[in-house]
Amino acid sequence: MPRNPILEEIYAARDKLLADCNGDVHAYVQEARQRALASGRLIATPKQRTKRCTGATDLDVLAMEDRLAAAR
Repeated sequence: MPRNPILEEIYAARDKLLADCNGDVHAYVQEARQRALASGRLIATPKQRTKRCTGATDLDVLAMEDRLAAAR
């Protein structure tokens, strides 16, 4: 398989970030969130989508359940 220097650089950066947190992904995410909050920049908080905003109806859900049951 040919080497991809861009991916190798990304993997090296990921390894360094994780090494700084002793390999704990959860600790890294918590630390990144703390930095983001401390920066004072706006952080997006997407709203939960509802049936009304997506156009889904109960009939659509029932039809999907029927298709899934038939596939089993």
